[in-house]
Amino acid sequence: MTIELTRPVSRRMLGTETLLVLGLSLGQSAVYAVVSIIAKLTAHGGLSKQTAALNTSASTRPYLDLAYQLLGIVFALLPVLLAVHLLSRDPGDPARTLGLDARRPGSDLIRGAGLAALIGLPGLALFWAAAQLGINATLVPAALPDVWWAVPVLVLAAAQNAVLEEVIVVGYLVTRLRQLQWRIGAVIAASALLRGSYHLYQGFGAFLGNAVMGVVFSLFYLRTRRVMPLIVAHTILDVAAFVGYALLPKSWFDWL
Repeated sequence: MTIELTRPVSRRMLGTETLLVLGLSLGQSAVYAVVSIIAKLTAHGGLSKQTAALNTSASTRPYLDLAYQLLGIVFALLPVLLAVHLLSRDPGDPARTLGLDARRPGSDLIRGAGLAALIGLPGLALFWAAAQLGINATLVPAALPDVWWAVPVLVLAAAQNAVLEEVIVVGYLVTRLRQLQWRIGAVIAASALLRGSYHLYQGFGAFLGNAVMGVVFSLFYLRTRRVMPLIVAHTILDVAAFVGYALLPKSWFDWL
């Protein structure tokens, strides 16, 4: 008896796979973010009186806290490995398909830095406006204790966020939706809305800003087929936010 080890992948299977990958990663985060924004909106004082804290301490014991931080970073990247593994069923090398390789380091760094500047400066203005309008929660980008490993962990967390979000929400999702024959506009909208939705816990300004970022990043990926510049850009933005908040005087961030 011959056992069939491979079979054509149907659109239904691709769709189910995509939902499962999102459900294990940023789709799950989006659902929690929706619940979080509802909780903040219905809390005493409204949204503007609530706080959204990132990179919080997990233990009062510093080295146990460090262990939790590192484990969180490592396990958060497992959906990325899953997505790349699933893409390996397609023809070609999945790393090349996503543009997740080191073939063009100089170009990736330059383009990433340019994207960071393009997104970062208007993003600061949008966050300021959202804070003035009361449509964002008070944002605390880094809430780790004053320990020697805080800055390295914040840099690693920034890189982890960048890899997870850009590989899943742009590289993987755009690739699969195009294979499912979605129109370009719908693909861009889906990626952008997903990016905005899992930032909703920060407020509506964060949702809008990240959705716009999602449109720009999706268009860039569709044009270049490289996710590495997006990872570089996202890492720069998060390192500036996390490490800047941790090291600079807190009075500089009262507007957040």
